[in-house]
Amino acid sequence: MSRPRFHLAFPVRDLAEARAFYGGLLGCPEGRSAPDWVDFDFHGHQIVAHLAPPQAAAATNAVATSFVDGEQVPVRHFGVILELDAWRALAERLKAAGTRFIIEPQVRFQGQPGEQATLFFLDPSGNALEFKAFADDAMVFAK
Repeated sequence: MSRPRFHLAFPVRDLAEARAFYGGLLGCPEGRSAPDWVDFDFHGHQIVAHLAPPQAAAATNAVATSFVDGEQVPVRHFGVILELDAWRALAERLKAAGTRFIIEPQVRFQGQPGEQATLFFLDPSGNALEFKAFADDAMVFAK
């Protein structure tokens, strides 16, 4: 049985910049588009970058955070849970590209239920992304 896909729409300040970031750096294939938006295949999920410069600027300037396992995590963020090897490869690709991390690649909740590899960074419009991986998929919702 396949899992449902999620759909997420978010603001960006420039579509060419979004295409270079999501399509180029993150390797997300592009789907449909129009002059003011573009779809990307985000690991089987549909994300849509909408041209909205004032909203994108506001997201960059006012980032609320929450304290999680010793780090200030951006409250508003999105991402995907990868296989651990794919997460490691992405972390290396992002480092090689000179990505400025909000939270450096690391393992959090070490030795606890829900132990996970995680990293956070911003897209060019200030949207926060988190990519994570679990050594044991059964730990995704562990208490």
